[in-house]
Amino acid sequence: MHNHSTDGFTIIELIVVIVVIGILAAIAIPRYISLNSRANTQSTNNVAAALAAASAANFAARTANVAVGATITNCTGIPALLPGAALPAGYTVTSTALSNGVGANCTLTGPGGAVTFRGIGITP
Repeated sequence: MHNHSTDGFTIIELIVVIVVIGILAAIAIPRYISLNSRANTQSTNNVAAALAAASAANFAARTANVAVGATITNCTGIPALLPGAALPAGYTVTSTALSNGVGANCTLTGPGGAVTFRGIGITP
């Protein structure tokens, strides 16, 4: 007499599990890629907004009191106004001259692409 064990899974059950995992992966991977892309874009937009706010705050503070704030004559000087006095890793600001009291479009490049923000120049 042969004694057959009935423990374990049949090949059909294993194939069904693999197919279900494949279907879930086919749905999840594109959504993850889209989510990652949107997060990078939003991150770059947020850094640009922080730079614009820092520039405006610096202009207001320095206009009220010359001893406060920093002189800004180029878009590349605006990141020094951020907490930590620098851009996060992976971000750059394109050099654009700024005139005293005049706003200009500055370009921030980051993981989410290039974004413009308004920089305001201020001299002593």
